[in-house]
Amino acid sequence: MLRKIRILLGGLFFVAVTLLFLDFTGVLHLYLGWLAKIQLLPAVLALNVGVVLFFAVVTLLVGRTYCSVICPMGVMQDIFIWLGGKCKKNRFHYMKGLPVLRGVMLVVFVLLMVLGLNGIAILIAPYSAYGRIATNLFQPVYMWINNLCAYFAERAGSYAFYSVDVWVKSGVTLVVAAVTFVVIGFVSFRWGRLWCNTVCPVGTVLGCISKFAIFRPVIDTNKCNGCGKCAKNCKAMCINPETHTIDMSRCVACMDCIENCHQKAIQYRKGKAVVKTDDVDGSRRKFVAATAAVGAAMAVQAQEKKVDGGLAVLVDKQLPERQVPLKPFGAKSLKNFSSRCTACQLCVSECPQKVLRPSQKLTTMMQPEMAFDKGFCPADCTKCSQVCPTGAIKPITPEEKSSISVGHAVTVAKNCLLAQGVDCNACSRHCPAAAISIVNDPATGHGAVAVNEQRCIGCGACEYYCPVRPFSAIYVEGREVHVNV
Repeated sequence: MLRKIRILLGGLFFVAVTLLFLDFTGVLHLYLGWLAKIQLLPAVLALNVGVVLFFAVVTLLVGRTYCSVICPMGVMQDIFIWLGGKCKKNRFHYMKGLPVLRGVMLVVFVLLMVLGLNGIAILIAPYSAYGRIATNLFQPVYMWINNLCAYFAERAGSYAFYSVDVWVKSGVTLVVAAVTFVVIGFVSFRWGRLWCNTVCPVGTVLGCISKFAIFRPVIDTNKCNGCGKCAKNCKAMCINPETHTIDMSRCVACMDCIENCHQKAIQYRKGKAVVKTDDVDGSRRKFVAATAAVGAAMAVQAQEKKVDGGLAVLVDKQLPERQVPLKPFGAKSLKNFSSRCTACQLCVSECPQKVLRPSQKLTTMMQPEMAFDKGFCPADCTKCSQVCPTGAIKPITPEEKSSISVGHAVTVAKNCLLAQGVDCNACSRHCPAAAISIVNDPATGHGAVAVNEQRCIGCGACEYYCPVRPFSAIYVEGREVHVNV
């Protein structure tokens, strides 16, 4: 019964978190947004002490149920493990733990986060890795199915669905997501929860606590007949059938061992991990010594073709080289954003204007930045600030957003149509802050664009609506620290 409850709850959480990333309307976040905030690493970065303490207490009581129920990456691994079980049953075996490797991976992860190299560290963060997989691999398929439904619904006279653009937000992020999916899928299919117990920093931290869990699988040697079936079905490969020991630091409380023990020699109850008359080996004690020093880590932080009225193909806009990257409204500063963002891509998938997309720079790899080739950031949209689970983007209201400046417009006079004698005022006409005006340039005798940086908020409307291609005659340069205007 415990195993069935675990599978039911894990399935519900997995589907709900996945839908949170797939949804392009932003509606589901109103009901499921809390699922992102209870993920452990985002909670740590958001300094959500309540969530962190809650899971620490739960792990101390019943073991690593977080890894089997709440973590979407853990449940995805279970799906691969289940598929592997269809090919070959009883395929696992006991394997000694790798405490040194786990400790090194955790220390490296923490150091990268402390040094501000989140773009590299989040490659192994479970929630972020799954978010990239769902956004870059699952969401396009979901959107294609939606477009297919919209196609047939329209011909049936129904508008229950509407078509949306399917586009690659970042080639680098797509490749990283695909490689992560393949690697974790192969490792899970072949070796079960090996990734959780060797690479994952969250698994290592929870494993340090789980060793002292009050309720745990307990082996009764009086009932055990030594068949070893528990070890052959242990996805964490942490049950040693010869010594009847269970490495609780690697046990993910999946209850598979209990389900497969026909002698009912394993029970989930209060007590030691093994009930034996002889001495237990010291492997767990070695693991304790190797990983106790890193317990403080809990405190660290296809493209729509565009044509003009004459059906001539328009050249796509190219993004400018910004000296300072543009971060979303509510990010406060580059330092605050980069230190908290886990690049889970939730804000990217929820952005209705297609303004956010992953960075391709090494130090901020896959963390979202603003770009205005497909849209601009309107004053009444605050979805990214509402969905961010880590506090990298603080929640703001539309009123607060209109008084924040994330950047300022910069003109490129040689590209401007005004300099060529063409009457154009697209940038000034669409500027919601009235920060742009057209003035006469005595040197050329033509009009020129003037920008009032004190009023510009960096929404990107001027850059988006500028008709000059491939490079706009006006673009937005970011601010390292966002200011009020």
